[in-house]
Amino acid sequence: MLRYSAFLIVATLVSCSDAVTNPPLQQPTSTTATVGKVETIAKGDGPLFKDYTVLIGDAPLEFRMVAIVGGPTSIGCPETESGVLSCESPRHAVELEPFWMGSCEVTWDEYRLFQFRQESDIDGITGPTPPYMPMDFGMGFDDNPAICATQYAARQYCRWLTVQTGHFYRLPTEAEWEHACRAGTTTTWSFGDDASELGDYAWFKANGQRIYHPVGQLKPNPWGLFDMHGNVAEWVLDKFTLDTWAARAAAGSICRNPIEWPDKEWGRVVRGGSYRNQSDMTRSGSRRASQRSWKMQDPQMPKSIWYLTDARDVGFRVVRPLNPPSAEEQAKYWATSVRKIKRIHDGQMQGER
Repeated sequence: MLRYSAFLIVATLVSCSDAVTNPPLQQPTSTTATVGKVETIAKGDGPLFKDYTVLIGDAPLEFRMVAIVGGPTSIGCPETESGVLSCESPRHAVELEPFWMGSCEVTWDEYRLFQFRQESDIDGITGPTPPYMPMDFGMGFDDNPAICATQYAARQYCRWLTVQTGHFYRLPTEAEWEHACRAGTTTTWSFGDDASELGDYAWFKANGQRIYHPVGQLKPNPWGLFDMHGNVAEWVLDKFTLDTWAARAAAGSICRNPIEWPDKEWGRVVRGGSYRNQSDMTRSGSRRASQRSWKMQDPQMPKSIWYLTDARDVGFRVVRPLNPPSAEEQAKYWATSVRKIKRIHDGQMQGER
């Protein structure tokens, strides 16, 4: 397996503007290029980009990244949508740069390469401490979605994946996630408004049998992304806010690459709903905040910065931006803004539990 001493570092700038200057890209057709360290961006007459497969591990394991069109779009729900909450509306304009998104949620096979690694002396990245019990809680590992990772652990996985592949990976912003989930639609779910069809696309309370399921088993959304509705809820980068959607709409401007940076351990956003949830929580616009109770049964003191003992339906998927900005902004995507978490992590780098 290849190792790199320097990271390919990218970040995303945020601004709001009354005008859009970049013409929108067309959603690319589904073509595949298998890459190790081979760049998939074609430098020709325009910003062409394709789906590709990422190879990791000595086996190796592989997962698919789907090219997602950028440009002007809208997120948020109409106030008339069934089940909508006030923090999920109104619809408002944003502009996003193109990016790739994992076609599926990160699986245990993929995550355990990071979880049980012994390479912090090589790449400077420490992995999670040993869990106090199997974190699948009897539901199975392999190609099931990895669960119980804190948002910080998911960020560190993205950092580790960057080192393994030579390409920058991170969690999606909330706007990116919803844009990819909707896949050009404005309906309740990416397939329409008819809840009777949900079982074809999502594992949720009615068909989930109280467990998660192997990724990619049901129908994908129109852009080829699986399990965006249900199976497990997914971390995004943003903190949970009650009034941001309304404030953006009232401002009447287009926010470019918006993100609400978190500054506290809890109250961070997960999207998509899960096998535990009713249909309304699997809507494209549904939002949920992380809670301190997600670690209630954690027996460790201090409580783990890596594991969630009581959020057994929370996972994540990764994105890779098309256009890398400056190297100086890399820390925001992988590091923590919470002093307590940083203190514990620094101690573990020195050999503490």
